[in-house]
Amino acid sequence: MKPAAHRVAVLVLDDFATFDVGIPGQVFWVARDPGAPHEPLYKVVTCTPGGRPVRSRAGYGIVPDHDLSVLATADTVVVPGLHGGPTVEDGTLDGEVREALRDAAKRARMISICTGAFVLAAAGLLDGRPATTHWYHAEDFRRLFPRVRLDPDVLFIDDGDVLTSAGVAAGIDLCLHVVRRDHGSEVANRVARRCVTPPFREGGQAQYIERPLPDPAGTTTAPTRAWMLEHLDEPVNLAALAAHARMSVRTFTRRFREETGLSPAKWLTGQRIAHARHLLETTDLPVDAIARKAGFGSAVSLRQHLHAAVGVSPLVYRQTFRTPAAAG
Repeated sequence: MKPAAHRVAVLVLDDFATFDVGIPGQVFWVARDPGAPHEPLYKVVTCTPGGRPVRSRAGYGIVPDHDLSVLATADTVVVPGLHGGPTVEDGTLDGEVREALRDAAKRARMISICTGAFVLAAAGLLDGRPATTHWYHAEDFRRLFPRVRLDPDVLFIDDGDVLTSAGVAAGIDLCLHVVRRDHGSEVANRVARRCVTPPFREGGQAQYIERPLPDPAGTTTAPTRAWMLEHLDEPVNLAALAAHARMSVRTFTRRFREETGLSPAKWLTGQRIAHARHLLETTDLPVDAIARKAGFGSAVSLRQHLHAAVGVSPLVYRQTFRTPAAAG
């Protein structure tokens, strides 16, 4: 008998962020096993307190199919962001919602998108844990929830059974990460292609924070980053990258960090790790060959970098995340 689809419950409150609410239904609904493309891996349901309609600030509301009781049957609970209301403004949360979330957290994985982190924090589910939210609301979040270890510089944080994301589109990054964690990169990459979005974005929120002065035109490092992705297996140095971008080393390094939130070396290492993970999941190539194709040169180097990134060796990673299609 086939396993039941993973049940995702989306909890929507008044003043909901419209984009955030649509992300779980789109990303998780698209996820399919390559061997059974008509069988959804997730079932997404939507609920509100009392099953009542809730309003957005975009001039429309949502009438859900479920009330809070559906949280008791969820494997994952997603809380989209809010544009206002008491939880964002003073950190208070309706008692019924708070208790329903706390009960669900005993069994289910908890996810917030954008200012949905305020809801999880107000329910006491983030105390002592690392979390993130939209950079624009970081100071308010720190003031209201000083017990949370807030990191406003990242796109999302995976703390095991509780995951939080930065603003808006970072919710897509987090949901794709969840699909990748649950079912491997092949399934997640298929979902990303269906959603016409990158399978993952490197860097953090620093690249999106408003600056007092506009960036000079024509000084992007994007073409050089694209070139780097096409030459992952080749050795590169900072001087060569700066030359490719037609910038000085100093300007290139500064612009690269502004645009990605990372140094060129750290960004490149992240891309190489991601490529190695994909090859481990989807091919039978020996680890030495994967190390060369990913640009690490040797299995020893790949092993060190992969262990630092995900905590396991290449062989253990392959055994754990190997997709059924590749294994067959």
